[in-house]
Amino acid sequence: MLKEFRDFALKGNVLDMAVGIIIGGAFGTIVSSLVKDVIMPPIGLLLGGIDFSNIFFTLKAGDPIGPYATLEAARAAGAVSINIGLFINALISFLIVAWAVFMLVKGFNAAKKKEAAAPAAPPEPPRQEVLLAEIRDLLKAK
Repeated sequence: MLKEFRDFALKGNVLDMAVGIIIGGAFGTIVSSLVKDVIMPPIGLLLGGIDFSNIFFTLKAGDPIGPYATLEAARAAGAVSINIGLFINALISFLIVAWAVFMLVKGFNAAKKKEAAAPAAPPEPPRQEVLLAEIRDLLKAK
């Protein structure tokens, strides 16, 4: 069983998949930072200084009873809330990742089509056929 696992783990596809997962995780972190630190601040500024991460609705007040200025304050008080702003941030992150994956797959498919469209060179005939053709040509010449 150990040998089977080793053979499975050392296949190229498994290693490629592991690299893809690691790079995907790093890409997710970059996109999360892009949304949180680059995209949402200007959007919030354009909408009157709104911080999207602090858009929430309190369902049940904690101790002390609200209103709470920030989501962090509500969580510290133990309040139960619906966090709309965090959901919007996650949705934008998802759309960016989905777009990047779409473009990657589109590029891969285009490269695959280009490769398939290029005509393959005809294979060389086997040595026997070449010799038979030479013999035929010699017999015709006589």
